Amino acid sequence: MALLRKRIHPRLTVQNFGPIRSADLKFGSLTVLVGPQATGKSIFVQLLKLVVDIEHVKSEFRRAGVDWGTKFDQFLDVYFGEGMRSLWEKKTSIHFLGETISLPEWVEFAKPRKAESMFFIPAQRVLTMRDGWPQAFNYYDAGVPFTVREFSEELRLIMSDYGAAATLFPAPRSLKDDFRKLIQRHIFPGFSLKVNTEHFQKRMVLSADDDSPPLPFMVWSAGQREFVPLLLGLSWLLIAGGAKRRKGLRWVVIEELEMGLHPRAIAVVILMVFELMSRGYRVCLSTHSPQVLDALWALKHLKESGATPEALLGVFDAPTTQPMRKIAESVLKKTVRIYYFDRKTGGTRDISNLDVASAEEAESGWGGLSEFSGRANEAVARAVAKARQEGREL
Repeated sequence: MALLRKRIHPRLTVQNFGPIRSADLKFGSLTVLVGPQATGKSIFVQLLKLVVDIEHVKSEFRRAGVDWGTKFDQFLDVYFGEGMRSLWEKKTSIHFLGETISLPEWVEFAKPRKAESMFFIPAQRVLTMRDGWPQAFNYYDAGVPFTVREFSEELRLIMSDYGAAATLFPAPRSLKDDFRKLIQRHIFPGFSLKVNTEHFQKRMVLSADDDSPPLPFMVWSAGQREFVPLLLGLSWLLIAGGAKRRKGLRWVVIEELEMGLHPRAIAVVILMVFELMSRGYRVCLSTHSPQVLDALWALKHLKESGATPEALLGVFDAPTTQPMRKIAESVLKKTVRIYYFDRKTGGTRDISNLDVASAEEAESGWGGLSEFSGRANEAVARAVAKARQEGREL
């Protein structure tokens, strides 16, 4: 698409699209969306996928035999999910890379093509694993969002290269050795992720280091079930060998990377996001995790103070090997933008400074993610002060 070849700073402006009344986002090397549920974060990144990859989206639908006729509202249902046709209004406006986009015309006139520019890992990624194996695009009905169906299909194609008894993790050259060790320590302690066959059907299992029977998908912990699709996607993006990125891919979207994970596991995933950035992918995250904002607050202040890569790695208790130092050194030079999606106004605010002293509650409370801990601290401080005062008066 000609738009994507223009060397201008990526920016998407959206007005009057579902819950989004006004959103104006300039994308950095990493862009993070925060805010309460149902404020439009997921809709926004799905819309970003659509405007970046409309030709690919149409190609996938055509290949799967999905036909919405000539009605744009039906296309909205098959792309965003059943019941989402009401997103579009007469006063909806979209601007991307300096161009005004008439979405109905884009959908009608864009020519299908196979190549895509964005790899999208949805929040509902656990749905892609049925009995421990990703499902084909056509397995899902038309009411399931395109991004979920496509991610499942992409995982299925990735897995098609693995034969029975293959070891998926830890596998040589699948990830940096430092990441393999961190994942084994915090997510798969004492286990390997493998492929086996049950009733002539391949499936993923966790295999213990001893002689215990393998564990099928449904008995894994919630965190392991959530993490495996994410791991497969990240491992594929972080291609081994000389290539920095997968051919043609420039964007990566990850929704709610923290789903089901312990804080130490979240730290590992953030480090993997840092490697995506260091390879030149433009990454966009949505999150409800204060830990993600904690990490970005630390990154901001370390950048401003001219800190060493080792200092950044210390935030994550990560090894200071040469490969990890190289990632940290690169990330310390990257641009990070953070936006708050406001339920009351339907608008967005740039809170990238993460200033805890800001008069703006959205920024000082980091989009509401630190709101509870702040209230808890204040409540405890008041109670302690009152108890001490009453004790002195007795």
